[in-house]
Amino acid sequence: MHTNGFRLNHTMLRVRDPEISLAFYCKVLGMHILEQFDFDSMQFSLYFLGFSDGIEGPRPDDRSERIQWMARQSGALELTHNWGTETDDGFAGYHDGNGAPQGFGHIGISVPDVYAACQGFEQLGVEFVKRPDDGSMKGLAFIKDPDGYWIEIFSPSGLAKTIVGG
Repeated sequence: MHTNGFRLNHTMLRVRDPEISLAFYCKVLGMHILEQFDFDSMQFSLYFLGFSDGIEGPRPDDRSERIQWMARQSGALELTHNWGTETDDGFAGYHDGNGAPQGFGHIGISVPDVYAACQGFEQLGVEFVKRPDDGSMKGLAFIKDPDGYWIEIFSPSGLAKTIVGG
């Protein structure tokens, strides 16, 4: 089997309220909406997000070309919203994968400066799981998104120092 041309296109997370989640991922983390799909008959929406410096080529205006363009991207995040969860008082939320039973762990976002990013997160009231200098792995942090999913925040050089030492 030939795997030339394979790439990781996206990771999907289910979200309770797309307005809150999109504000977090776009305003706090700086992502942009690449594409949105609404499936009226099945009552759910998909939001594909990415970072501008990771997007390949200009976003086409033509819908069919834009879907193909989006499917060629790498490292996108898909937020899936099942309609009605945002107003359902009985909705308990989605499992974040870090409580029992463990499964999904986190997504990772690389940043130029972990400490500066975390200072910004602190000012915005973002919930931390781990601050950069907590625990034995220094220079990386974990924050939570509005649905409780963990996001690892690291810098490429800091990660190398953490793993290799120095």
